[in-house]
Parts: sequence; structure tokens; C-alpha cells
Amino acid sequence: MKNLFLRPVFIAVAILVVTLFGVAGYHYAIGYPAWVTMVAGILIGIVLILVLKLLLTWLFPLAKKIPVPIATTILGGFLALYIMRMYAFRWPSLLFYSLALFGFICLVLIVLGVWQIIKNKNTGKGSALILIGIVLIALGLYGFNALDGDPYLEELSSEERMPETTLSELGVADPSKNGDFETEVFTYGSGTDEKRTEYAEGVRFKTPTVNATLLLPEWKGKKKKWREKYWGFGVDSFPLNARVYMPKGEGPFPMVMMVHGNHSMLDYSDGGYAYLGELLASRGIIGVSVDENFINGHWSGDFMGKEMPTRGWLLLKHLEQWRNWNNDETSELSGKADLDNVILMGHSRGGEAVSIAAAFNKLERFPDNGNEKFDFGFGIKGIITVAPTDYRYNREISLKDINYLSIQGASDADETSFWGMRPYHRLQFSDDFDGFKTGLYMNHANHGQFNSSWGRSDFGAPMKWLLNLEPLVTGEEQRQVAKVYVSAFAESIFKGDESYRPMFKNVDLVHDWLPKETYRSQYSDIHKNVLVNFEGDIDLTNASDSILLAANNFKVWRETELMSRDGGSQQNNILVLGWHHGRNVQKDSIPVFSISLPDTLKNFSDADTLALSMAMGDISELELKDWDKKDNPPKFGFNFSVMLKDSTGNTASVAISDYNALPGIIKTKFTKFDFLDKNMIGKNAEDQLKSCYLPMSSFLKENDSLKLDKIKSIHMVFDKDSIGVVILDDIGLYRAGR
Repeated sequence: MKNLFLRPVFIAVAILVVTLFGVAGYHYAIGYPAWVTMVAGILIGIVLILVLKLLLTWLFPLAKKIPVPIATTILGGFLALYIMRMYAFRWPSLLFYSLALFGFICLVLIVLGVWQIIKNKNTGKGSALILIGIVLIALGLYGFNALDGDPYLEELSSEERMPETTLSELGVADPSKNGDFETEVFTYGSGTDEKRTEYAEGVRFKTPTVNATLLLPEWKGKKKKWREKYWGFGVDSFPLNARVYMPKGEGPFPMVMMVHGNHSMLDYSDGGYAYLGELLASRGIIGVSVDENFINGHWSGDFMGKEMPTRGWLLLKHLEQWRNWNNDETSELSGKADLDNVILMGHSRGGEAVSIAAAFNKLERFPDNGNEKFDFGFGIKGIITVAPTDYRYNREISLKDINYLSIQGASDADETSFWGMRPYHRLQFSDDFDGFKTGLYMNHANHGQFNSSWGRSDFGAPMKWLLNLEPLVTGEEQRQVAKVYVSAFAESIFKGDESYRPMFKNVDLVHDWLPKETYRSQYSDIHKNVLVNFEGDIDLTNASDSILLAANNFKVWRETELMSRDGGSQQNNILVLGWHHGRNVQKDSIPVFSISLPDTLKNFSDADTLALSMAMGDISELELKDWDKKDNPPKFGFNFSVMLKDSTGNTASVAISDYNALPGIIKTKFTKFDFLDKNMIGKNAEDQLKSCYLPMSSFLKENDSLKLDKIKSIHMVFDKDSIGVVILDDIGLYRAGR
């Protein structure tokens, strides 16, 4: 028996297997201290490798060509590693086994070295083997970590910010700075929480439980068993727990109610938005961070989006509790909350939940089970979605007449696409609704750092070791962006502060309030008269309202659906134009996209800005093969001129780059390995548009004879760059004053 186990190869395999099981156990959160699960993992690894070793030794006694100890050791180790990869690491097979083989070789060298020193008394040879093993491990770790970094950083270096007059230079206060209100922080909840004192004896106000049985019938089986064992309550008695950040004063104060997403239910998420709650409270706004951890993911299972209606409904039940306090003259919270002025903010799945809540707010019954009655009707004036999902609930939510802000990081390894722009495109405004919708896309921001407790990695160990974390901004920088935009949004909606509206149109106006990064901002409101948006039909030559379209001398001309990096739909149609011409191209061969306007739309005199959304397209669409780089190097880009022409023949032309920093392609390396990005994530870039603007006054500067009340056509003349692909959308006009 001793000869089966006391061999260098077996010891090396055993050390590798037991170490990996210990690491996996340490990170396997089931509610016990990490050291306990680590010890359990080590014990499981020891038992498993010994049992498999004995089993395979018994099963393969007839293998004569391969020594039984070696065969059983290798097969036992492989089976142990297979089980480890399937149930703990879940890395791609090739990567996992390649690294395991490398680790095995290193450990064999070290164990053989120790064996030589102890068994054979050969100190020189043993030391050399140990040294080689250690050096290989060091080189391996160095090489693994050296795969971090941003190989695409240089491609965005040409994006120079235009010299803008910033909002701060105009006297607008930085919204991320604390206001003048003194604040207080407290919790409310069931008062019986078995896991957190802040929701047990630490609550300031006790709240009743709510019955979500009709909303979450999936609360059953092992999910029910283990969750109720951990939390001490079931689906019929969900608590209304929350952290409150309250301005001191009589009130009533408007409210921003925040909710987390689907982080591990054992790693409580509701405290991660204190930085926003405290800021808002100091500016006279109640911040409420809601606890919904009990329906989050757990080792016993994830509800896989079936819980999304419950996430939204719980927010409304919290607002209902605030209404009860408002109406109770004996309560300290009576009259404190202005429930006619509420913004719902959600992160990740919470970002989808707030749209669901806004939709449920206007219903009389739960659409998935009419036996659940609703009686809400709160004044929800705005929605903020941070790195949201938009596909978990089986109903697609389309909202109307509500202000909307969405923020997304380009390095989000959890929600790798900007799903927040889908509800943006579905959101419709009535002609008299004076609100807005806006989206902000930030390079080098991930998923988790918008919550101060989620951390730098969007995956837990051991998957997080594969992530490319080095290019990420710091958590403080990422949360600074949230502070600026969430606070400014709240000030705009609750207090009617128009001074912040320009920053949602153009992020460059507040670059001094934000980390130095690459951003994309999109914006729309009823004051923009969109002439062409490429929706509604498949005719390339027509738009709505009898507008005619034409494209001449282009290699690529198509209208298409804008796709996300993984091939999903962004629910928005766009125009793609590609061209390739020599530097000395004749005038009649220059690519031109023309928009011919009917008489009813010729009057531009009440507009102060020409607006469009744009992005750089994929140059590979041109299939460039025949040009000579040496003799005629192309100028690749997508700068172009916009020309207005009136009915008398007057024209004026302005280059788009004269007033806008042209957006390049934001590419992201999510993991340490390109093949993992391709297989797990999709494309290295996602087309995200940027709202761009040309003042009407700029055209009059070029030609003061131009008649803005008689504009006949708009022409996009691609005379600046000889090779390029551009994506265009939402070409239109802003009325004066907006």
C-alpha cells in the first residue's frame, strides 16, 4: 500500500488536486466562513484522489506496458481535475488542462528535487530540480499576468476633445459635490433579520412583510429549502428592508429609490450605493437603497429572470410603505417623502426591474396573474438604469413620457452590451412632454464598480483570474461618473434645473468633472425634430413625410439593424455608408448622401442646431485589397462636410469635425486571452452612437446669403477622408432655445 502513494508523481498530482480543491472551497460561498469551506474542499480533494487512486489501481491490474502506479496516478488525477473543472473552475477545457499540465510539470520537478535530497541524498541534483520548478512557476505567473493591458488604447488617441466652454466655466456647480443639507442615515425593516443586525435590532422603523407567492411561484424545491433555511422566511413573508439617507428638515423631499442587481445573495449588495444616497441627501433628496438580496443568485440555484416581476413589485411595495408613513400623522416620517416626485434607479437586473416597476405602477393587476391586485399610482418621474439587463423578463417593457438615463461601461464583463439603449429607443414622448432620455457609454468601466461593495472583478474566483483587469478605471473614478450623472439627472427632474441639460447632450461639456476617459453620449427630447431615422420601411430612397434619400459614389450603402457585440439586436435601425476614393478625386465622383425635403419641411429658421447620431463603422466592409500603401497611402477616417442648400441655389458647408470630436471605435479586451473573448464575449467592439451637433449659425458664417427659411436639401459630402465607413442615425433639427 505504501508503494501506491509514496511516489513523487503521485505526491505532485495530489498536491495539485488538493490545492485546487482548497482554492475552490475557499471561494465557494454557502454561508459558512471561507476557511471552513476551504478545509472542506481540501478534505474532499484528499478523499477523492485517494479513492480514485485505489479504484483505478484495482481496475487496471492487467496493464503491463504502463506501470500501474503511474497509470492509476495519471488517470486518477485526470478524473479529479475533470470533476474540478466541471463543478468549480468551469474554465474552457483547453486552457484549464494546459495550465494544469504546466502546473503538474512544475510540481513534478519540485517533488523530484525534494525526493532526490531526502531519499537519494543528492543535494545538488535535487536543488537544481527544485530551482527549475520554482523558476518555471514564477515565469508562468509573470507571463499569465503580462497578458493584461489595453492593446487598443492607441486607436482612440486621435479623439481630441474640442475646446468647449464647460458648464463649470459658465458657473454651473459640480453636481457631485455635497449640498447644504445635514443628513441622517437609518434603516427600516422587519426587525427580525437573522443575518444582519441593521435589519434586526438596528432598524429605526419596523415594517410589515409582503406576500409575493403569486409573483414568484418558482420559489420551490431546493431554492425554497435552502433559502428559507438561510434567511428564516419564505416567499409569503418577504421583508421590506432598506437603508435610508435622509436630509434633515420638514420636507416633503423628492426621492431616489435604488436597487441592486443579481450579486450573490450571501454578499449583501444594498450597502453599495451609500455614496449616492449620502450625496443625494445632502442636496435635499431622500435616497433609499432597497434590500432584495433574498431573491438573488445562490449555489442552490438562480431564478433565471423569473424573479424579475418580483424585483419591480418590491420597489412599489416600498413606495407603498412610504405612503403609509406619509398618511400616518403619528409617524416620524409623516409628510417626509414627496411621492409625486420619485426616480427609480437600478443596477444590473435592478436596471431592468425599475422599468418593470414603472410599467406596473400604472396597472390594476399583475399581468402574469390577475389575482394579484395593484394599487400604486406613484409619481415616478424618472428611470435610471446602470449596466442593466433588458432580456430577463419575458415581457418587453416599453415606457412613455418618463425621463430616462442609462449608464454603461465598455469593459463590463457581466453585461457586455449596452442593453440600456434598447428601452431608450422604445421610450416614446408625447408632443407636450418636456422631458428627455439620454445614454452614457464609458470606456474602461466594468459592471461591479458602480456598487462600492462588488469589487473590481465582474466574476468570482476562479473565473476572475481570467479577466483583464489592468485597464479598468478605479472604483472611485467609476463611481464619480455615477455621482455626476445621477445627481445632475435628479436636479434636472426634481428641481427643473435646466443648467444641467446640456451635459446630457454632450459629455464633453463636463469633462472636468469626470475621469479622463473616452465617452459616448446620446440624447433626445421632443424639441428635436427627427427628419430621418431609418425606421419603418425597407426603402433606401424614402423616409417619412415624403423625404427623399439618395447616395452616390459609395462602396457601401445600406440600412440595417444595429447589432450588439454578441449578435443581439440593439432595437435600432441605422444607415451605413462606406467609401474609397483617391486623394485627387474629381468633384463629380465624391460620395454624397442627400436628403431632399418637401416644401412643408423646408423652414429651418426656427432651429438653432442640426443634430445627428454617428459612429465609425467597420472598415473591413470595404474589402480593401487593390490600393498601394506606398504610392498612395489612404487617409482613413470618417470626417465629412454637411452642406445645406436653399431653393435659390445658395449653399453653405461645415465640416462635422469643426464642432465635434469624431468618435472612434471603442474596443475592449475583456480577458487575458483573445480566443476567450471571441468565444465568451463576441466582437471586441460594439457600435455605440454619439450625438453630434452643428450650430445653424455656423452655416450662416460660411454664407450669410443662405436662406434658412427656404432650405431644400441636406447633403453629407465625404470629401475630407479618402477611405472610411460611417454609421448615421436620427438626423434632425433642434428648435431654438434647446
